[in-house]
Amino acid sequence: FLLIQQRAAGKYHCALQWANTCCSHPHWGELPEVAARRRLREELGVDVPLVGGGLVDYRAEVTDGLVEHERVHVFRADAGRASLRIDPYPDEVAAVRWATRETLQREARERPHEFAPWFRIYLERWAELGL
Repeated sequence: FLLIQQRAAGKYHCALQWANTCCSHPHWGELPEVAARRRLREELGVDVPLVGGGLVDYRAEVTDGLVEHERVHVFRADAGRASLRIDPYPDEVAAVRWATRETLQREARERPHEFAPWFRIYLERWAELGL
């Protein structure tokens, strides 16, 4: 199962769309894995060890002509769904849920408008994620 988040209503792009667990947004000079753990704490109140996965480049139109062209370091954490304490920060996250890859891929095909563009790319290119 994968923990995903619904982006907060106040986000300037892709508001209320479902997306990956979190995005790292590293500070200048910050290592990707350090940024990923920081953002997990900031967005979801979660602190778990991470395992590196793949490296994915993508380009996606996100909202109102805004385009993201990014290189993404993918990380995985193994955590128990029943025992993981999640405390989402409401300015970032509207909701969270657990779902299988197969369920998410099907839902993204059936209702693409409910999923962030980059997350749809990740679901289409799952093998490259190294998970």
